[in-house]
Amino acid sequence: MNFVRTWWYRLSLYLPLMLMGLLAMATYWLVRSTPAPDQPQAAAALRHEPDYFMRKFAVKTYDAQGKLKSEVSGREAQHFPDSDTLEIDQVHIRSFNPQGQLTVATAQRAITNGDGSEVQLIGDAQVVRDPAPDKDGQMQPGVSFASEFLHAFLNTERVKSHKPVTLTRGNDRFTAESMDFDNLDRVMILNGRVRGQLVPTRKP
Repeated sequence: MNFVRTWWYRLSLYLPLMLMGLLAMATYWLVRSTPAPDQPQAAAALRHEPDYFMRKFAVKTYDAQGKLKSEVSGREAQHFPDSDTLEIDQVHIRSFNPQGQLTVATAQRAITNGDGSEVQLIGDAQVVRDPAPDKDGQMQPGVSFASEFLHAFLNTERVKSHKPVTLTRGNDRFTAESMDFDNLDRVMILNGRVRGQLVPTRKP
């Protein structure tokens, strides 16, 4: 009887330790057996695929005063969300600056940015600006550019090209292997083999 009491007494002393050990083992087993929570997946990279199409379209934008700012039309257009660009076939663009002066751009193909302020014209590219007065009120002749590639920045009135280009200003004509023209500052940089034909202005 004393043996039983002694055994039960010792068991009662070690039982909490045994239970704690079993609990620790069970906890360890549960941790090892429980599937790991799903890791947050990185957003899938956007592929260069169009999310919408337009055919035989014309899109107009207006300034805060309701005046026509630009009009873009073409045979077909595709929008690419990864770059927020619009690729247009047989493009025709009319753009007005704050003074209402018109610039027209055409090409076989164009790539524009999201707000239409930057346009890459590809294939039979041409940009034509109507005659307009300068900041001193003097009337300046119209200007046109022709090349297989023209990069037009409509808001800053700048046109660049890394390919051969023909520039016509009034009756004057220039050709070059590349060009950077800033209409606001009246600065034209022609690079490579540059040729020009200047026609004297006849006084009335």
